[in-house]
Amino acid sequence: MHKTLIVTNDFPPRPGGIQAFLHNMALRLDPERLVVYASTWKRGQEGAEATAAFDAEQPFVIVRDRTTMLLPTPRVSRRAVGLLREHGCTSVWFGAAAPLGLLAPALRKAGAERLVATTHGHEAGWAQLPAARQLLGRIGESTDTITYLGEYTRSRIATALTPEAAGRMVQLPPGVDEKTFHPGSGGDAVRARLGLTDRPVVVCVSRLVPRKGQDTLILAMPRILASEPETVLLIVGGGPYEKDLRRLAYETGVADSVRFTGAVPWSELPAHYGAGDVFAMPCRTRRGGLDVEGLGIVYLEASATGLPVVAGDSGGAPDAVLDGETGWVVRGGSAEDAADRIVTLLGDAELRRRMGERGRAWVESRWRWDLLAEGLRGLL
Repeated sequence: MHKTLIVTNDFPPRPGGIQAFLHNMALRLDPERLVVYASTWKRGQEGAEATAAFDAEQPFVIVRDRTTMLLPTPRVSRRAVGLLREHGCTSVWFGAAAPLGLLAPALRKAGAERLVATTHGHEAGWAQLPAARQLLGRIGESTDTITYLGEYTRSRIATALTPEAAGRMVQLPPGVDEKTFHPGSGGDAVRARLGLTDRPVVVCVSRLVPRKGQDTLILAMPRILASEPETVLLIVGGGPYEKDLRRLAYETGVADSVRFTGAVPWSELPAHYGAGDVFAMPCRTRRGGLDVEGLGIVYLEASATGLPVVAGDSGGAPDAVLDGETGWVVRGGSAEDAADRIVTLLGDAELRRRMGERGRAWVESRWRWDLLAEGLRGLL
């Protein structure tokens, strides 16, 4: 029986976008034909208990390495080869091509017939660094397929590959659960709890880090409030940038119009999207192109919820927006551009409705998990 070994450093209960991507894909593969080899989330009793509880709920086998950071070392290579042989796996999916795709030659020698390596945003940064480019080239030569999120990441990563390896690249983006993210997801209850029932709400759901552009939204608020005085910016998520953002809101004079929810459990995210009238995350590229948005799944989750979106132009973010149809792409870091688009949307309910409906339809036809998982099954 054909079985697949997933080799990954990124898997729940460790939080993050790559982790959610891999888990959602894994849940849509045949559990009897799947083995996951992953790192341990974090050391200590709390981490061990959370990991054990998560693993016990999964329908497939999960084998945890003792380390919290799975790297392509000789020891990890021996363990992966042992699992491949023990479970009779004939295909391997590297959850992130860099760096674990470097294990491909050993697994091929051990009997793997198909080797698929998935890239995200960070590999596009690797492609700009000489030593890392060489490693990406080796991964491209030793795997059957390298997948990419969208055109931005494909074009960057392909420069590090041979023409033959670049020609074997296949798009495999993350998807959206349209049954979880939908217009009736509970936004009214969140609005009521936060005292925002009768106020225009601009919502941003993301980690609080500089690239995401929450600071741009705060700087846009004076211009927005001049046109729509009751507007509230609802910033959903936690992260290391929170103190700076709170200080910026105070210094800009808009602290009373900015709400921070902190980290929100995944189960409550759909309702927090639904609490908004407009979704905005004007992400920008940083560190000379090394810190970019790989795709921006949040834009698609917002579209599935029926919201128009305002996205930044970092990396692959524009791939998640039909510019002018499901929302707009603005210059990342431009508070003026973001404010102008948000003011237009807040002032036109019919435009919001039209863009929200178009976004919902686009997600249903193009970005559903079941459609994307079928593509992965074909690759494996």
